Amino acid sequence: MASDETTNPWKTLASREVYDNAWIRVREDSVIRPDGEQGIYGVVHFKNIAVGVLAIEDDSIYLVGQYRYPLEQYSWEIPEGGCPEGEDPLDAAKRELAEETGLRAESWEQMGTAHLSNSVSDEIAIWFLARGLKQGEHNPDGTERLKIRRVPFDEVLEMVTNGEIMDALSQLAIMQHQVNRARLRLSLSPLPSK
Repeated sequence: MASDETTNPWKTLASREVYDNAWIRVREDSVIRPDGEQGIYGVVHFKNIAVGVLAIEDDSIYLVGQYRYPLEQYSWEIPEGGCPEGEDPLDAAKRELAEETGLRAESWEQMGTAHLSNSVSDEIAIWFLARGLKQGEHNPDGTERLKIRRVPFDEVLEMVTNGEIMDALSQLAIMQHQVNRARLRLSLSPLPSK
């Protein structure tokens, strides 16, 4: 009889917390690996859900640029931030869009959900499509020095394919929107005549 591949092949022997702050908690587990050998596994628990907003206006989207400390490099991204445990992700997305760009949206649609780095963390990302944009004042977080750009969508696609946009959440939202656009074009295309 074949074993069920979806059954957990890991056995946790012990677990200890090694680090904790306002955003993450890190634990180290003593484990028996799937090959039967003993080992350790480090797990990063994120205390926030990552939320992203694909803010679209006239087939252009809003990007924010900022220096990312862990990467030691500048990054172009969709507006995004953290949703603390207990907060509604849509409310967090609205807050992040307003804080980072000053934009408010009339229409919101959840586009998708993903695990961002599932080999070492439990971080979840949720991204939204925002339309019907109105400009207001932006109020970035004290850790952010942001540049805001409104970029035609085809140019944004080029930024993804040439490696200028490397942020995973941004890539997911942008590429999903491209797939949705292509499906819509196909569904609206006239059928070839015989």
